[in-house]
Amino acid sequence: MVKVRAARPAEAEDLTGLVMRSKAHWGYDAAFLAACAPELRIRADDVTARRVVVAENGRGEVVGVASLEGTPPRAELGLLFVEPSAVGQGVGRLLYRDVLRRAVELGVRRLVIDSDPHAAGFYRAMGAVAVAEPAAPAAEAGGTALVRFEATPVPLADWARAWTGGGRAVHLGNVGEFNAQFADATLDREQRPAHHYACLAAFYSPYPAALVLPRPVPRGWTELVCRQLGWTGVEVYDGLLDADPGLADAVRARPALAALLTGAGLPLVPWGRTRAFGRLAGRPWRAGELRYESKSAAHGLFGRILADGGHAGIVLPRQWRVDGRWAAARMLAARTRAGESTVLKSEHGVGGSGTTVLTPERVRAAGGARAVLRRLPRGPLLVEEYVGGAASGDDEGPRDLTYDGFVDEAGHAHEVGGAVMEVADGCYRGATVGPGVVPAWAEKSLTAFGTAVGRELAESGYRGWFDVDFVVDGAGRLAPTETNLRLTGPSIAFMVAARLDALRGAGHLVRIADRVELGARLPEAQLDELCAALARGCAELGAVFVPAIPTGAFEPAPWLGVLVAARSGEVLDAAEALVRAEALAVGAMFGPS
Repeated sequence: MVKVRAARPAEAEDLTGLVMRSKAHWGYDAAFLAACAPELRIRADDVTARRVVVAENGRGEVVGVASLEGTPPRAELGLLFVEPSAVGQGVGRLLYRDVLRRAVELGVRRLVIDSDPHAAGFYRAMGAVAVAEPAAPAAEAGGTALVRFEATPVPLADWARAWTGGGRAVHLGNVGEFNAQFADATLDREQRPAHHYACLAAFYSPYPAALVLPRPVPRGWTELVCRQLGWTGVEVYDGLLDADPGLADAVRARPALAALLTGAGLPLVPWGRTRAFGRLAGRPWRAGELRYESKSAAHGLFGRILADGGHAGIVLPRQWRVDGRWAAARMLAARTRAGESTVLKSEHGVGGSGTTVLTPERVRAAGGARAVLRRLPRGPLLVEEYVGGAASGDDEGPRDLTYDGFVDEAGHAHEVGGAVMEVADGCYRGATVGPGVVPAWAEKSLTAFGTAVGRELAESGYRGWFDVDFVVDGAGRLAPTETNLRLTGPSIAFMVAARLDALRGAGHLVRIADRVELGARLPEAQLDELCAALARGCAELGAVFVPAIPTGAFEPAPWLGVLVAARSGEVLDAAEALVRAEALAVGAMFGPS
């Protein structure tokens, strides 16, 4: 394993030799290299003054060198060179990330990089941003002009430090266990989709120590995720369940594993709280702490908050609880005759499960209200007025927004931020987080109302992550529709954004796409090859690709969950388009020649 350590003054001559060999790797001629030599020389007294570090392999050989020069708030990456025999082994990436980490500790807020043009692709892939400001003149006579990049070093976000104490955590992918406790008829009893979504356990905090998963996952997947997010030493405990959704009890049934996971002193982070998780974590189960996961209970909470005033930008859609399908049919028929669209909901559907949007045209096309209701599961239903958006053809902007936050064990509510969701016909498809994603006109109202919900959840005894989902109406007001007392897709995007900002510099937009269709069902080795190719393709665009849900690729109708990140919306869109096109194109490999 390669590690970074401080350079020693006695190594200065050897380090100069490494730098020159690395420079020569680009094919420069002897005259050019001789002209470079004075500027690239490392003297003994430079080692401390220029904050020089080296990368050392497991045999004690120095394979790279880097320096962090200048004083806060502006500093320079003076050197970053890798022994030619070690190029492509992650040494440069390790050194660059170490420089960025040290820059944060020093209080540097602007890191300037004057790159050899041959290395420009590396810095772009590492998250540095090319700037119009010209690079410092190169001392190398006859050399090609250097390319100037900048990075903005930042520490891990305050909310992320509060979430897990700033350290690593054990992640428990208990999605099926969480869903099963509500016994909702709209959810798959075997929780097959939930076990795919349990792969998101990789991202329950910015830096996991261990992942605990119900189903086996590809080893190539975990290796690529660790590479993309700069993780090391992540333990994976998978394949703990066959059919039962009870992951926490499956861990408790293995005393040695349970002792290992709970005895390390690390936070234990689940997808959502359950009684079984409480037993595993040694945390008392609070009766009713998940009551606002109920959509009708959340609606009542929203109404009480709005009754107190102070939320002029929020409007609450009307909602009625009915005891069965026929009562719902009568109400739906009446609303259809009045020309009103309706949303039918179950109490505890997740990700749009159990939510049906019905326009009068759809009801009539289906053969009437009773015909529609016959297709829905039995049991209590919620009938909610549909919140219409801007008129067709208007530039209405985002339609579905969410606010994310969490309540810590002390009962303090923390704000994480707002996101834009992709929702199709009431079903969640993905989300985008990052600076400027939520429109300025909506941000204040969204944050104020989300904060108020967080305070009420804390008062009710809830501890953990939560979100509040909103729909934007035609007047530009936010209509809250539900709370989720668990991690969700947007929360995963927030975790990855926090990690990438700390790893690569501030300003990442992150998009999670729950379902990217694959053109063919792939063997594990070919899936690894596809994901590696997508990572390279996105890096060439200046984006980051992280496979989020790999196990869907082995379904009869194969798919992937993915994360893409970039510093601009244009690059983010281009990266997503690339991923979707390449994922579909894999089917061509198996078609007729």
